[in-house]
This record gives sequence, C-alpha cells and structure tokens, in this order.
Amino acid sequence: MVSVRKDRLISCRDVAGRRRDIIVFTDRGRVVMVSPPGETAVLTPLEVGRLRAALRAAVVEAAENE
Repeated sequence: MVSVRKDRLISCRDVAGRRRDIIVFTDRGRVVMVSPPGETAVLTPLEVGRLRAALRAAVVEAAENE
C-alpha cells in the first residue's frame, strides 16, 4: 500500500461539480499522479498552485531515490 502525504492530496471538482481528489506520490524514483477515474478535474487557481507544489516536491523526492 502506498502512503500518501496529506500535502500531496489535492482537492478538486469534476465537471458535474462533485468533490474529487488528485493524488501525487513517488514510486521507485518516478512521480505518479492519480486523477479522478474517468473524470475531468476542474481546479481553482489555488488548487493548481497546490498541484504544482505537490508535483515539485515529488520530483525532488524521486530524484533523491533514483
């Protein structure tokens, strides 16, 4: 089971307005992003900033684990 850090769980909404999450984590030196299954993620500017920060942190972590 993969442990997901809270700062890498980004809230968003789908096109129908339902709450969803995007998850960012690393696995064996790679960055993994899981989006809502079969959905389109709609993000506010603040949520985009959180996604960007989570991806940046995951890239640094993945590089350290290569």
